[in-house]
Amino acid sequence: MHTITLKSDDTFYNTLEDMVKILQTTKSDLIRKAVIYYKNALEKEKLKEQIKNASFKVREESLKISQEFEHTLNDGL
Repeated sequence: MHTITLKSDDTFYNTLEDMVKILQTTKSDLIRKAVIYYKNALEKEKLKEQIKNASFKVREESLKISQEFEHTLNDGL
């Protein structure tokens, strides 16, 4: 296992201390979990962006197909 040293101001340290007491865990465990949570949140945002971009591409294709079939609306079928 590796050791990481972190410098912080009083506000951050006090926040960390408060959270450790509330969650009944260690500072190390809380920071590890926070980094993993942040990594997962970033990955989720990246995936949402990819889905949004794919949706725009599909939307454009759907609009083209819809326009192609629009003339059949009044063909009596």
